[in-house]
Amino acid sequence: MSKQTAFIDLHKAYNAKIVEFAGFDMPVQYEGIIAEHMAVRNSVGVFDVSHMGEFFVKGKDALAFVQKVTTNDASKLVKGKIQYSAACYEDGGVVDDLLVYCYGDFFMIVVNASNIDKDFAWFQKNSGGFDVELTNRSDDFSLLAVQGKNSLPTLQKLTDTDLSAMKYYTFTEGKIAGIDAIISRTGYTGEAMGFEIYVSSDKAVSEKLWKEIFKAGEEFNIKPIGLGARDTLRLEAGYCLYGNDIDNTTNTIEAGLGWITKPGKGDFNGKPKVVTELANSPARKLAGFIVDGRLAARHGYEIYDNGSKIGFVTSGSVAPCLNKNIGLGYVEAKYSAPGTKIKIKVRNDFIDADIVKIPFVGKD
Repeated sequence: MSKQTAFIDLHKAYNAKIVEFAGFDMPVQYEGIIAEHMAVRNSVGVFDVSHMGEFFVKGKDALAFVQKVTTNDASKLVKGKIQYSAACYEDGGVVDDLLVYCYGDFFMIVVNASNIDKDFAWFQKNSGGFDVELTNRSDDFSLLAVQGKNSLPTLQKLTDTDLSAMKYYTFTEGKIAGIDAIISRTGYTGEAMGFEIYVSSDKAVSEKLWKEIFKAGEEFNIKPIGLGARDTLRLEAGYCLYGNDIDNTTNTIEAGLGWITKPGKGDFNGKPKVVTELANSPARKLAGFIVDGRLAARHGYEIYDNGSKIGFVTSGSVAPCLNKNIGLGYVEAKYSAPGTKIKIKVRNDFIDADIVKIPFVGKD
């Protein structure tokens, strides 16, 4: 039986189409994916992302442990800073991409909903020899992401925290609508402005937060946004989705995540593979493409050049801001340069596409 977030009744009240996702009943869309997508790009939208996982790492070896199980350099973090990172297996395959929140002497790690149990088991397995306390508090939090240029004036009405002073990839603790909250600024939509609000998963608390945010955003035509638009927004921004663009068969270097992979920091899971990939250059690379025509390329479709298979599509959808079909896919490295012509097999036909530089849509 699927789990439900504290916002489920509100989703139903907004006539959301509910689907099972990562073990939760989640809204895939309300009035429509394109309308919701453009609401975020043009003003402000609210996503229920309470299905995400939150782990806490405490103890005298907390930093050493985080350094061991993630690829980025957590020693660079100070209290209130957030870091995008990844956890890898020993062979370099990606366990998950994640966020590391630094509280000074302990950390909160935010992981993808579909990976909560797997990730926590992996962290526990790797905790031997470290003086750390690992706690899975995923069920304790409700989480709303408020994204778009009008997220700031919407939320500022509800808090004494100066949101305009918050820099990208920082967080603080404060009150939103009188509710104790963790307030962060990361984002998964490609928007320059957006915030995440973590509060108690208590139903009454969560519903109050939702209603107060929508009241505050009424003048900006605030809208609820489902998983469908969340996917098209992140794809326009060129962001990876675990299970599509990265997984246990891919490594961070070929996925274009070398910037969150720091072999100079010391030992970490998957480092030998990373070093080899950096020394020799990866045989394949994750690349963005734009389709020539109205057919969409979907996950798993094969990519060709002159009759030879050179890769496969990992993500594909329409890009509402471009009115074109776009996608990501792994191709042999020599085909990954922008301007390269490729063909994508769609059933018994082939469609033309061009490799392009990502992101497809830049931040305003």
